[in-house]
Amino acid sequence: MRLAQLRAVLRERDFRWLYATRLVSQSTDGLFQVALAGYLLFSPERQATAGKVAAAFAVVLLPYSVLGPFAGVFIDRWARRQILLWAPVLRAGMAAATAAMLAAGHDGAVFFLAVLVVMGVNRFFLSALSAALPHVTRRRLLVTANAFAVTSGTVISFAGAGLGYLLRQAFGGGQGGTAVILLCASGGYLLAGLTATALGRDRLGPEPEQAPPQTRRALGNVLRGLADGARRLRRDRPAALALAAIAFHRFWYGVMLVMTLLLYRYLFSADADEGLDRAAVVLAVSGLGFFLAAVITPPVVRRIGKNTWIIALLASAAAATALLGAPFANLPWTVLAFWFGVVSQGVKLSVDVILQETVADAYRGRVFAVYDMLFNAAFVAAAALAAVAVPPDGRSPAMLAVIVVAYAAGALAYGVSCARIRRPARV
Repeated sequence: MRLAQLRAVLRERDFRWLYATRLVSQSTDGLFQVALAGYLLFSPERQATAGKVAAAFAVVLLPYSVLGPFAGVFIDRWARRQILLWAPVLRAGMAAATAAMLAAGHDGAVFFLAVLVVMGVNRFFLSALSAALPHVTRRRLLVTANAFAVTSGTVISFAGAGLGYLLRQAFGGGQGGTAVILLCASGGYLLAGLTATALGRDRLGPEPEQAPPQTRRALGNVLRGLADGARRLRRDRPAALALAAIAFHRFWYGVMLVMTLLLYRYLFSADADEGLDRAAVVLAVSGLGFFLAAVITPPVVRRIGKNTWIIALLASAAAATALLGAPFANLPWTVLAFWFGVVSQGVKLSVDVILQETVADAYRGRVFAVYDMLFNAAFVAAAALAAVAVPPDGRSPAMLAVIVVAYAAGALAYGVSCARIRRPARV
């Protein structure tokens, strides 16, 4: 990212307001999610179980899997500035409702439904931000503007999570303290909507002269596009194999994450507060693994190829799980979390490039839509398995052995499948 281009992007007034809207909303997302996770998993007032962890993941991820492909249909029909205004207002109301329910001692199905609305509406908000960007940035600066906005949005969500952690220390992690934090999140969402009003109502499109097809027909087109993407994958074996690899890894990574959260809630900590502190550390260490993978994957792939790197990562996950997971102790598990960060990001980056290189441009968007759904759905399916197969404290030598065997078998199967695909160029 060139500094001169970034300065040119930031000189645009409307880009700055759009960017500010993103920052306020995504920092509040971090705050909201930490409040939710802290209460569900690390509250002294309640017992965390694998089933509750699975429910939390479903609430967070299913809206992205189910609503994601359809969001664009409505983004191209409604004024995007209005989406950026009213989506946060709706989220603020639902966040306040979750706070009220917790304060009244209710955290059942209606509570989770309110959380689901908060997370689901965010899919439309983020899509509107992306669709609005070309209206506030010159075309030649779009790549720089998008990279800057998306990356810093991710960073600010971590900052919001850190703020949520500090508020939890101040107000406590029980129902009352969590209700206060959720009220703070409600205020943050209102601020995001207010920030969007600095932009003109029609400033962000869609253009009235570019009338989209009727909504029913457009929704049907989305479903047909997903079906076309799936059919294309049946004919494009390298792409299908890459998608199978990422779905396979996401599934077992999801099981490992549920185990990790339960282990730090019960086995590796004396109480809920210590569990949250240690879990925060291990997740930060895992994030360092993600960063390391982003650094080392490009040169490694240039040297050995993407498929060989995926095989090596899957095999290393089996070995690391066997060596570091079996003791069921804090320090080895922290190192294991770091390596799983490397494996996760390394596999994802490799799969992304395989799809970009092997799928014809006419089908690439539809294939990536299938990819997006698989990426999140596999994780939710893993949480569902963990809900019935992982004991309350997360310590399951049998499940750990299954994960080791699965990763080893996955690496072998991927290698054999790659060998059967005869292609003139190394992928």
